[in-house]
Amino acid sequence: MTMLFIKDRIDESIEIMRTLEPPDGYYLAFSGGKDSVVLYDLAIKAGVNFDAHYNITTADSPENVRFIRENYQNVSMDRPEQTMWQTIGNHAMPPTRLVRYCCQYLKERGGEGRVVLTGVKKSDSFKRRKALVSSCRKNGKVVVNPLLNWVDEEIWEHIKGEGLPYCCLYDEGFTRLGCIGCPMGNHSQRVGQFKRWPKFRAMYIRAFEKMLIRRRERGLKTTWNTGEEVMSWWLNEDAASRKVKEEGR
Repeated sequence: MTMLFIKDRIDESIEIMRTLEPPDGYYLAFSGGKDSVVLYDLAIKAGVNFDAHYNITTADSPENVRFIRENYQNVSMDRPEQTMWQTIGNHAMPPTRLVRYCCQYLKERGGEGRVVLTGVKKSDSFKRRKALVSSCRKNGKVVVNPLLNWVDEEIWEHIKGEGLPYCCLYDEGFTRLGCIGCPMGNHSQRVGQFKRWPKFRAMYIRAFEKMLIRRRERGLKTTWNTGEEVMSWWLNEDAASRKVKEEGR
């Protein structure tokens, strides 16, 4: 990876931000992850007007929240109207890879009617179609992804080259800083997270208990009896049991 190549990436991203800058400035979606660290740095280098926001999910890792508060005091820490635990109860089902209502209500809120900057890259997922600019009629957002063509190696090259701060969890082997227990992570990652942060495991189980009450109130069929059983299914600890329960929904 040459510095000249990285410079081309930087110049490209800065040009995108300058060209598409809205009159009221950007809403910069800041997650505390490596990509948003680079996005924030390039927005400053571009000289564009923006206000940065971190959407608290209530399932955030303490280390990431502390990192943002210590290094990015200008980032607004926005609390949700409902916690992760309340959201699970209201939907009467756990969030899954296919039904990620938690992202809609907790991570992707904010920025309505604004031009939103994100650190999304093509390399983040080959299954999801990504574009440089997209819009949503429902909330009036226009989303701009200036880092679309970057890859992780380039992100880290820029962070190290510029001496940018980053969350300590990366040095401990974490590759993503999403919600604790996020179903987008693999089994071993999620189990490891709950061993590290056992209080969050307990909070999910309590939420699942309330979820079961809500399912019974709504007359929804379920073969789970306890929050622990839901947690076991959710972590895919018993694949055969998971298949049976999914088919019985």
